[in-house]
Amino acid sequence: MFGMILAAGRGERMMPLTKDTPKPLIKVKNKVLIKHSINAFKKANITNIVINTSYLGEQIKSHLGDGSKLGVTINYSNEPEGALETAGGIIKALPLLGDKPFVVINSDVLCDYDLSKLTLPVGSLAHLVLIDNPPHNPNGDFSLVNNHQVTNVHGQSCTFSGIGIYHPDLFKSHLEFEQKLPLYPILKEAIANGKLSGEHYDGYWQDVGTPERLELANNS
Repeated sequence: MFGMILAAGRGERMMPLTKDTPKPLIKVKNKVLIKHSINAFKKANITNIVINTSYLGEQIKSHLGDGSKLGVTINYSNEPEGALETAGGIIKALPLLGDKPFVVINSDVLCDYDLSKLTLPVGSLAHLVLIDNPPHNPNGDFSLVNNHQVTNVHGQSCTFSGIGIYHPDLFKSHLEFEQKLPLYPILKEAIANGKLSGEHYDGYWQDVGTPERLELANNS
């Protein structure tokens, strides 16, 4: 199985810390953010990793190289200036991810979820790890019904953790050309087709999207 780490964003909310440093290389507990993600994959025995880059991407490549020193294999998907957003970035990276389900995690998320347990249920094109709504997202993103079916109709009691497993077919109707494309509209399509599942996770999770949340992560 392949894993992908989303690392192309500019990190606007983290300014001024990201003025000269890409957010994935900001340190949390004396380790750069993206290495926390790499270690999570490695612990799950997912050692073929794709990282998308754009803003200050050469710094990320220089820091990580081909991954051999970390015990993994890293390939890079290079995006134009401004990046392609989440779905656009995944679509551009599909040739590197193969034709089977793959795991994607945000580089600015810290979580102790065991990625080796993440599987795509029969009939689903995507399966999301959902958490209780944090203070910075009180209205949530989705809800779970019937234990594993994801919906956005009955009130959003959960927040998307930034961790999910996807089948390449989820994106097949959007392959025509390279474009900026957020993930949420594609997930809404999957909900409408009954193809989006999920699970609730109540373990440690921390988004490191702002200086304030970075401080929380360092003090947790």
